[in-house]
Amino acid sequence: MRKRPLRLLAALGLCVTCAASTSPAIAAEADTPIYQDPSYSAEERAVDLVSRMTTEEKASQMVSSRAPAIPRLGVRAYGWWNEALHGVAREQTEDDANPDVLTNTTSYPISLSMGSTWNPDLMHRVASRTSSEAREVVRDNALNLNFYSPTINLGRDPRWGRNDETFSEDPGLTAKMASQYVNGMEGKDKNGNLLPKAEGYLKTSTTIKHFAANNSEFNRTTGSSDMDERALREYYAAPFEKVIRNSHPASIMSSYNRVNGVPTSASVPLLDGLARKTFGFEGFFTSDCDSVYEIQHGHDWAPRGHDEPLDHVERNAFANAAGVDLNCNQGLHDEHNYGNTLPTAVEQGIKTQNGTYTENFMDASLVRMFTVRIKLGEFDDPNRVPWVQRARERVPRGSWENSDANDAVTQTPERLKLAEEAASEAIVMLKNEAAGNGDKLLPLKVPKSGPYRVAVIGDHADPDQMYLGGYSSNQGPAGRANSVNGYEGIKAAIESVNPRAVVDHLPGTAPGTKHQLNTETVAEAANYDTAVVYAGTDGTTAQEEKDRESLALPKPQTALINEVAAKNPNTVVHMETIGQVDVSSFEDDVSAMLWSSYNGQRKGSALADVLLGDENPSGHLPFTWYRDESQLPPIGDYELRPTDSRTGRTYMYFDGPVSYPFGHGLSYSKFEYADLRIDREHVTPNGKVHASANITNTGGAPGSEVVQLYAASSRADDPQRPNKRMVGFEKVSLQPQQTKRVEFTLPVRELALFDQQHDRYEVAEGGYTLQLGRSSSNIEQQHEIRVHGDLRPVPATVSATPRASGDAERGITVRKMFPSDTVVQPRLTVSMNDGTLRGHVADGSGKPLPPGMVVHYRSNRSDVVSVDRGVVRTRDEGVATVTATVKHRGTTTSTNFVVKVGK
Repeated sequence: MRKRPLRLLAALGLCVTCAASTSPAIAAEADTPIYQDPSYSAEERAVDLVSRMTTEEKASQMVSSRAPAIPRLGVRAYGWWNEALHGVAREQTEDDANPDVLTNTTSYPISLSMGSTWNPDLMHRVASRTSSEAREVVRDNALNLNFYSPTINLGRDPRWGRNDETFSEDPGLTAKMASQYVNGMEGKDKNGNLLPKAEGYLKTSTTIKHFAANNSEFNRTTGSSDMDERALREYYAAPFEKVIRNSHPASIMSSYNRVNGVPTSASVPLLDGLARKTFGFEGFFTSDCDSVYEIQHGHDWAPRGHDEPLDHVERNAFANAAGVDLNCNQGLHDEHNYGNTLPTAVEQGIKTQNGTYTENFMDASLVRMFTVRIKLGEFDDPNRVPWVQRARERVPRGSWENSDANDAVTQTPERLKLAEEAASEAIVMLKNEAAGNGDKLLPLKVPKSGPYRVAVIGDHADPDQMYLGGYSSNQGPAGRANSVNGYEGIKAAIESVNPRAVVDHLPGTAPGTKHQLNTETVAEAANYDTAVVYAGTDGTTAQEEKDRESLALPKPQTALINEVAAKNPNTVVHMETIGQVDVSSFEDDVSAMLWSSYNGQRKGSALADVLLGDENPSGHLPFTWYRDESQLPPIGDYELRPTDSRTGRTYMYFDGPVSYPFGHGLSYSKFEYADLRIDREHVTPNGKVHASANITNTGGAPGSEVVQLYAASSRADDPQRPNKRMVGFEKVSLQPQQTKRVEFTLPVRELALFDQQHDRYEVAEGGYTLQLGRSSSNIEQQHEIRVHGDLRPVPATVSATPRASGDAERGITVRKMFPSDTVVQPRLTVSMNDGTLRGHVADGSGKPLPPGMVVHYRSNRSDVVSVDRGVVRTRDEGVATVTATVKHRGTTTSTNFVVKVGK
C-alpha cells in the first residue's frame, strides 16, 4: 500500500508534529471482552460490542420502541423514547408501542414558566431532582434512561401549538436555561462536567429538540421552513450550537419539517455539516417519531438527481447516511423502519447524498448510541454505579409500580417544595397599580381578624383535574393529594392569616355550557373585598398538532374579566396560558395582572405566596407580548427580519407597539441602577469588554431583579441589522437597601452577524451601545464602545471522519472497524469561531487548514494503532483511541476517535 508523502500531509495541514504513546493496552482479564471491561473508555467498549453483532442485530438496535435484547452479548431490551420535559413523565417499556405515561411523578412548571424565572441555577436544581426521580422509577434503575427533552426551538410565534415547551424567543436565554436542564439531568455541574459523585457515569441522557426550525404544527410533517442562511445560523440553530458547546448533550432530535426544501432527517448539510462538524456535536441523532417515515409519506421527497420520490428502503438509508442514528419508529409510522430495511439497503448499495450506503454507517451510529448506554452504567456491576445505588436507597429496587398504588412515593416533600419554589419564581407581575382605596392592590392586605371576602373566579381556578402542559405525568388520587390548584392555594393561604375570612370559588361559565358567560358570577363579584379572576388556556386551545389561530383568550374569559372589573375595582387577573394573549380590552381596567405558563402541580400555593407577599414576584417575560395576532406575519413564514410588506419578529426586529416588552417584570421592591462602567471603549473583534454596575434594592422587602445587558448598533446603514440583542443577564437577590455590583464579560465576537456573501460571521466596525435595563425597552444606563479591525479566526472545535486508505474508491464514507496494517485517514474538520470549516468538509470537498496551524496525533495503545511521522496505522487486533490536537493562534482544541482493529 502506497504511503502518502509527508510533504502532502503538511500541505493539507493534516499533521505537523505527531507522537505515539508507549502505554500498553490494558485488560481486566484475558477472557473478558473489551466491552465488559470498565478499564476501557465507553467509546472503546462500544466499538468492541458493535463489532460482535451481525448485520441484522445491528439494524435491530437502531429503533426506539424497543431495541430488542441480544442475549448472547448480554444486551438487554432498551426503550429509547422516554419523556421528562417538566418532570419524568413517560417510559418506553413495551415493543411496538408509544411509551407509557407515568403516574404520580413530580410535575414541575413547564419550560416557558421556567424561562420566565430567568434563573439557570434553579433550572439545574429542578433537572437534578427530575433525573433522581427518573432513576427511581425506570426499569431496574438502569434502563430506558434516554429522555426526549428539552425542547429548545424558539418561541418566535406565540400561536405555535407547542409554545409552552419553549424557554424563550431569545437564543441566549433559551441556551442558558436548556444548558442547565441538560447538566442537571445528566449529572453534570453547571459548567457541563460530570460531578465528582457521578464517578464517571451519566445520570440520564438528554435529547435537545427539534433540529431545526420546527415552529408550526399545521404543516409540521408536510411543510418547509424556508429562510436564508443568516436566519438559520443566528436564530434557529443558535441555541443548539450554544447548548452543544456548553453542555455536550447526549443526543439531538431531528424534526419533521423540511428546511429550505430538504427534510431535516435527510439533510447532510444540517446534521453532519452544521451540528457535527461546525458545532462539534459528538452524541447521537434520533429522528422525531417517525420523521424518517415522513420523508416519504409527508414530504414525498425526491432528492436532487432523482426522478422519483424515495421508497421505504431508500428513505431509511438516506436518513441514516445523513446522520440520523436512531429511528424513533412509533408515533407517526408505518411498518418500515431501520430494523427491517437497513440490511436490504446494505445489500442494494444505495447511493445516498453522503456516499454509498454500507454497514459502516450502521457501525458509526451504533457506536455513538452504545457509548451513551455504557456511560449510563448499564453494562457494569450496579454496585459500581452510584446513581443506581442512590436510587435504590431512596426507593427499594422493584418496589415502584406505574399506578396509583405507588402512593406517590417519589413526590417527596423536597421535590414538592422545589416545584412550588419554581412556580413562585415563574410568576410575572405585569401590572400593579392603585386600587379602590388608593394603595397598590398587591400584595393583598389580608386582615388578621374580622370579615374579609375574596372571590376566586374562573373555571381554570378549580378544575376537576389541573392542566399541567404538554408531556405531563398522570396524577392519580395520591398525586392529586399533593397538588394544589389556584382556588385551593388562595383559600388556604388567606384562611391561615384570617380564619374568619371567606374565600369562594365562582365559576366563569354558565352551568352546562362551555363558552357562555356566568352572569350570576359577575353580579356576585361586587360583594367581595377582592376578586381574583383566574384565566387560562389548556390543551383544547393549542397543543402538539394544533396551533392557535388568534391570541384571544378562550371564550368567555375576556368578557368575564371586563365585567368583573366593572363591578369590583379590586380585581386581580392571573393568566396561566400557553403564551401571550390579547389583553387590550381589559388591561386598563384592572389594577393588577399576573402571568405564568403552566405552572406545575403546586401552582396554587405558588400563586397564593405571590398574591399575599410571602414571595416577592421576580419573573420576567421571556418573550415579546404582542397586542394581537394582526401584528404577526403568517405562522408559516420563517423569515425574521422586516420587509416593506412584513413585520419583523421578536424584540430584535419588531418595531411596533407591544403590550409588554421582552424582559418585562415588576416587583414589590424598587431597584436603582447606577454607575455603569466599562473597562475599555475601543476594542477589536477578538477582545472582550467588561461591564459592571451597581444595583440597589431601595424598597422595603427582599427581592430579586433580572439585570439585562443589550448591545445595539445603528440601523441607519443597514435596516436588516437587529434593533438590539441581549448579550447577558444576571438575576440578583437583594435585601432592603442592599447594593451589589453586577458584572458582565462580553466577548466582542458575540456582536457578529452572519455574512451570507462570505459565508462567515463578521463583526462590523463602528459604534455599539451597551444598554443596561429592566427589559428590552426600559433601559436605565448605557455606554458606547467602538469596534476596530477584523475578526481573526481561531479554532472552536475539531472533529474526525476516519476511514481507511482506499475507502474513497470503495465509496465508504466513514469507518469504525479497520483491518490490521492499514493506514487510517483521520480527515480532520476544524470549525473556526467565525463559523467556517477548514480541512475535510465532505467527500470530495474541503479547504486547506490555515497557515501555521499545528496538528498533533497520539494513540493510547501503540501496539494496536501507531502514529509515526504523521501516519496513523493499524497494527494488531484490539481497540485504541487516537487523539488529534489542533493549535492555532494560541488556541488549542482536540478530538478523539476510536479505531477497532480486526484480524
